Amino acid sequence: MEKDYPIQNAVGIRRKRILVVDDEIINCQLIKGIIETFGYEVIIATSGAMALDLLDTSFDLALLDVLMPEMDGLTLVRKIRERSDIRHIPIIMVTGLANKKCRLEAVEAGANDFVSKPIDTTELHVRMRSLLKMKEALDGIKEYQVRLEEMVRVRTRTLISTVESLSLARRTTQEAHRKTIRCLAMAAEYRNVGVANHILRMSEYSALIARNLGLPDNEVEMILEASPMHDIGKIGIADAILLKPGKLSPSEWGEMKEHACIGAHILEASSSELIQTGSLIAMTHHEKWDGSGYPRGISGKNIPLLGRICAVADVFDALTTARPYKKAFSVKDALTIMHAVRGKHFDVRVFDAFTHGMKEVRFIYQCYQKKAGHRIPTGNC
Repeated sequence: MEKDYPIQNAVGIRRKRILVVDDEIINCQLIKGIIETFGYEVIIATSGAMALDLLDTSFDLALLDVLMPEMDGLTLVRKIRERSDIRHIPIIMVTGLANKKCRLEAVEAGANDFVSKPIDTTELHVRMRSLLKMKEALDGIKEYQVRLEEMVRVRTRTLISTVESLSLARRTTQEAHRKTIRCLAMAAEYRNVGVANHILRMSEYSALIARNLGLPDNEVEMILEASPMHDIGKIGIADAILLKPGKLSPSEWGEMKEHACIGAHILEASSSELIQTGSLIAMTHHEKWDGSGYPRGISGKNIPLLGRICAVADVFDALTTARPYKKAFSVKDALTIMHAVRGKHFDVRVFDAFTHGMKEVRFIYQCYQKKAGHRIPTGNC
């Protein structure tokens, strides 16, 4: 025997586990003795069925005799390759047959290598060592894949948790924005008895128009939340003008129109998309399709769509609500008045989107009519 074969039984190093399969027990014992000198652990099986019972992922290599009764070596190879848990175990065929056909059949069945009887110890060791290194590399790759998959699972769970936390924080921030915006908008309306629900009705009308125009859900939500800021600039208008029961003088009307710019300037400094949208609406909701509106006198599609939408919603609610200087018109009369300036004051497409939703408009109107004449409780802020 060669004396330079490493005995790999040092503490902490797992010995390679080899299965030897031969129906002749003497052959099994002989091969076992040879392999054990290589430092490997050897398990014997005297039939194909016994080998299949013994084989599991703890084995590193199998040596199979070709000629065995009941289940020959080739059949055993095929059955091993069919099992997902052990299909990657290297297999060396031990055969006394040297013909090419037999070896080709073994390769097709899934064998990795061959040794001929009588066994040459050096050849056997070289072939086994080569296949065991291959198996060790494959095991390393599989172990790395397992570790990688676990790392991915852990990091995915962490990422999901982080995203959920960020989403919650974002929703909390957005809700805080909404509450702040509504409180600020209410402050602008709070001085007017009977119009405290104006921002709620007007925002619902605006969202209805946006839906009827086919805007995406996120844009509908944006206009619902941003439109209450349209008259926030009235905070800067004197009560004597804002609450005047009669007609405003030209100078008073000029001051009243300033609320659009005041509101836009109040909101424009924020980096929030929602508040920036509110700033845009505050600046443009009094512009008219024919260019006769204020504060900039822009016309047609130069007026942002959100401004055109809010113009319709704002005028309808103003007409159907009692103010210090006017009585409330009925829904029918309000629509008649607005229809007369369709295409002049209002974008035709936007106005028609509003009138096509009159069932919903009446529902919103009636819902908030029940609350008309009441200030919004400060607790809502």
